[in-house]
Amino acid sequence: MAKVTKEMSILDIVEQCPQSVEIFRKYGLGCLGCAAARFENLEAGAKVHGFDADEMIAEINDLIEE
Repeated sequence: MAKVTKEMSILDIVEQCPQSVEIFRKYGLGCLGCAAARFENLEAGAKVHGFDADEMIAEINDLIEE
């Protein structure tokens, strides 16, 4: 599985790594089915919700490597 980047849409990340849903919830992104998840990239979502995109990406990529 390819690594996640902050340029990827939230929906693409969840489709690539369904287990990432728990990490998104941990960071307060519970509405993964909303319209923004389709077009908003992870970096934009991080800015809106006030968390560090790089930290979240590292957690998701660690999950992918498991």
